[in-house]
Amino acid sequence: MVKHNNVVPNGHFKKHWQNYVKTWFNQPARKTRRRIARQKKAVKIFPRPTAGPLRPVVQCQTLKYNMKSRAGRGFTLEELKAAGIPNKLAPTIGIAVDHRRKNRSLEGLQANVQRLKTYKAKLVIFPRGARKIKAGDSAPEELATATQVQGRYMPIVREKPTVELVKVTDEMKSFKAYAKLRVERMNERQVGARQKKAAEAEKEEKK
Repeated sequence: MVKHNNVVPNGHFKKHWQNYVKTWFNQPARKTRRRIARQKKAVKIFPRPTAGPLRPVVQCQTLKYNMKSRAGRGFTLEELKAAGIPNKLAPTIGIAVDHRRKNRSLEGLQANVQRLKTYKAKLVIFPRGARKIKAGDSAPEELATATQVQGRYMPIVREKPTVELVKVTDEMKSFKAYAKLRVERMNERQVGARQKKAAEAEKEEKK
């Protein structure tokens, strides 16, 4: 039985229901259209990788996500300099550049420099003209065996932390963690007072 003085439910939910239903009948056709568009793009940008330019490894923002790594906008000028790649050459050989980004840590800088060096070692540069081969272009043997990279190139893989199993000893069981924390906290609080007391005692001894 309904309690309290409520409105009698009389919802008419069948009025013009066709206007409020979202259909998804175009999904198979869209899927086909996107696949054909990807194929056309791959042909158009051949022999460049289909996933676009190489991106750096950066840490996510905010305290919640900063332990995770992701692909950044582009490599910094410092990273390019350390890898021995000129700033203006980088975009022409498939490397994204972001002149605004700063390197906050040495580990991040070294990781991205190594990423650039690995990419540079595997890179095959096609000459602009078939007859004119300039300095920096790859050898004809490499050009003959070169293939277009499909999908993600040098994907960012997050390392899983290894868990080391340790046998619990009697010493570990007898250790009182809470009591230890309390003692150490008190020691930290009493540093100034103890130093003052020791200084006063030393002064009294001299007298």
